[in-house]
Amino acid sequence: MFALFRARQFTEAEGLRHRLPTGPGASLEQHVETFLQGPQAEGGPPVLVGALPFDVRAPAYLYQPEEFRRGSGWGMLAGPIEACARAFWAPFQIAPEPDPESYAAMVRRALDMIGCNRLTKVVLSRSLCIRAAVPVDPLQVAARLARDPDATTFMLPLPPETCGDGPSTLVGATPELLVSRRGTQVVSHPLAGSARRRPDRAEDEAAAQALLHSDKDRREHMFVVEAILDSLAPHCHQLGAPAGTTLYSTTTMWHLGTRIEGVLRDDAPSAAGLAALLHPTPAVGGSPRCEALEAIRALEPRDRGFYAGAVGWSDVRGDGEWHVALRCAEICGARLRLQAGAGIVAGSDPEAEVAETRAKFQAMLRAIEMEQAEDFLETAL
Repeated sequence: MFALFRARQFTEAEGLRHRLPTGPGASLEQHVETFLQGPQAEGGPPVLVGALPFDVRAPAYLYQPEEFRRGSGWGMLAGPIEACARAFWAPFQIAPEPDPESYAAMVRRALDMIGCNRLTKVVLSRSLCIRAAVPVDPLQVAARLARDPDATTFMLPLPPETCGDGPSTLVGATPELLVSRRGTQVVSHPLAGSARRRPDRAEDEAAAQALLHSDKDRREHMFVVEAILDSLAPHCHQLGAPAGTTLYSTTTMWHLGTRIEGVLRDDAPSAAGLAALLHPTPAVGGSPRCEALEAIRALEPRDRGFYAGAVGWSDVRGDGEWHVALRCAEICGARLRLQAGAGIVAGSDPEAEVAETRAKFQAMLRAIEMEQAEDFLETAL
């Protein structure tokens, strides 16, 4: 099942009628439009749900569900949340990929590229490979993540070829809206520049203010905002960021965020087309885009899959919403892969970037009851 949850508002879908065929010779926008207006979509909801992978060269995974609904409340999460059942998935085996020293070395190599003017920013990610004692229930994980009202919890069944050992599911709680379209109204809320939340209120406020006034983090953030404004501007009558850059928080992290709002032209792309136009933003890739993506392929030890891609939906009217697939895990039976990244710009400190990725793992580790791993995380991850 497919699901998006935020602040007791849900979008969910069940079943799979038809998978969108994608391939060379047409843009994603053309594929979506042709499919939704064609005879194969008749008899089912006029909508496609799914995900875009991080690598723009890889095919999107979009499909028409048997059922599609939106509403208020918990939807399919009502049972797991009300039951508050404790799943006994421990003990775990956990391994970083790469280890902290190798990740810091990746950051130093990226800084060399930036120093040679090949890049201005690149986002580098790393993974935690986890094996539980018994299979992990994605719905139970989503129910725990949905308790954070400041993040959008998502759950998506991945294509069969993703995990050779059986069905796999992408589950996460992302703070970042890539793009939303309702009629002619378009919204994007990029986040870039992060700091870990603190248990002590005074220390937490100090961390937030330090982030807000950090030259390094504000430069990193503006790369993202400017790229989105430049991409949306040709398709809008009006476009701006009326509130400017502000602090945005989740239960584990502070972020710099800028809400971008616009009024679309009549011939503007659909929500899916806008998502494909914007993705990947410098928040997950870097700047310049092509050079940053080349650096990621050269430096990271494995393909990201759908991590740092986009999860969402688009309907026959062109409406829809797409969220950046962050703070997530790919779950296949008792095996999980968590991923987290950090933006590297001039002035980045390799050890601080290791610590940032470590902090970003916390939301998912808590959702799978691995709070006891925090001491281990501080030394080994």
